[in-house]
Formats: sequence, structure tokens, C-alpha cells
Amino acid sequence: MSERRGRGVFGRMSGFLQGWLSAWIGNRENANPRVVYEHAIRERRRQYAELKQGVAGILYMRNKLDAERVERRKELAVLHADIERAVRQGFDDLALELIGQKERLLEDLERTQKELEEVVSEAGSAKGNLVRFRSEIHALEREKVRMLAVLANARARRRIQEAMEGLSLDADMEALDNVREQIARLRTEGHLERELGADDGLRARVRALHEEARSEGARAELEELKRRLRPLPVSAPQPSVAAERTIEVPA
Repeated sequence: MSERRGRGVFGRMSGFLQGWLSAWIGNRENANPRVVYEHAIRERRRQYAELKQGVAGILYMRNKLDAERVERRKELAVLHADIERAVRQGFDDLALELIGQKERLLEDLERTQKELEEVVSEAGSAKGNLVRFRSEIHALEREKVRMLAVLANARARRRIQEAMEGLSLDADMEALDNVREQIARLRTEGHLERELGADDGLRARVRALHEEARSEGARAELEELKRRLRPLPVSAPQPSVAAERTIEVPA
């Protein structure tokens, strides 16, 4: 029971460590994608080198079997000639021996031909895989260049966006806003002083008009008083009609 519990504890610890290590590696990979691409390309190149060695071995076997087939055919041609010569000369036992060798050589040639066909098929498939693997490596290298450029562009745009967002909360910008507000207030006060000065001048002119009107009213009242208080002049007596008649001279 205790052994089972101990294995469970160690198993959980192992799982925790593996999970933590995977998360740490994932964070490192996200922080540096160039390393991830380079590691993947390096691993592909290692596999390509191993596959290339395997393909080279298959091609070597193909060439070897093809050379054996050519050699067996040459030996068969020689055996045919020897068998015919032995038959013509009446060496039947030798002819039988040569015919046995020919049968064994034909079997060997047939086996070599089958192996060669299999190796030729494997060589064609292996070369196709090798070419495809090399193309994948080149495509991965091009992808690395393209994706790293995209990543650099995205990071640059994000830094610009963060800088633009931070400008509105920057202390310098707040100080500039305060200065602009103070300047606007001073300008408003200046306009107010001018407006007040204009109002004072208008009121002064109105007061002057009122004063002039009062002065004119007072002079008019004075003249009226003088006219009423001035004594009337004595008028001369008018001659009567009878007197005028008596002084008339008759014609």
C-alpha cells in the first residue's frame, strides 16, 4: 500500500515537472521564434543527411546487383558455348556437369534479377522522398524568412500603437494641456477687460449727454424766468380821431 502511494506521489511530481518544463519551453519558443525555426530546419537537415545515406546504400546495392546480373549473363554465354563444344566432342558427362552449372546459374540470375527489381523500386521511391524532403527544407527556410519579417512588422506596429496610446496619459502632455488652458484663460480675461473698457466709455458718453441735456434745461429755465420777471415797457399815447380831423387842412 505504501509503495503504491509512493509511486503515485512520484508520478504526480514527474507529471508536474514535465508540465512545467513543457510550459517553460513553450514560453521560450514564443519569445524567440527564430530559434524554433532554426531548430526545426537543423532537425530536417539531419534527417535529410540520414535519408541521403540510406538512398546512397540502396543505389550502391542496385549497381552491385546490376553488375552481378551482367556477370551471370556473361557466364551463361560461356557455359552455352562449353556445353555445345562438349556435346560435339562426345563428352556427355562433362556436358551434364556444365548443364547443372547452367541451371544453378540461371537460378542465381533469376534471384539477382528479382532483387534488382525490388532495389530499383526502392531506389526510385527513396530518391523521390529525398527530393521531397529537400524541397520541404527549402520551403521551411523561405517560411522562416517570411514569418520573421511578418513578426518584426507586427511587433513594430504594436510598439507604435502602445506609444500612441500612452501619449494621452503622458505627464508632458498633461502639462501642455494645463499651459494651453492657462493661456486661453488669460486671453479670455484680456477680452473681458476690453469689453469692460468699452462699456465704461459708452457710459461716460451717455453721462456727458445727460449732463449737457441738464445744462441746456437749466439755461432754458433761467431764460424763462428772466423773461417773466423783466418789466413791461411804457407805450406812447395814441392821437384821437377828432384831433386828427381838426388839423386836416381843407383843400
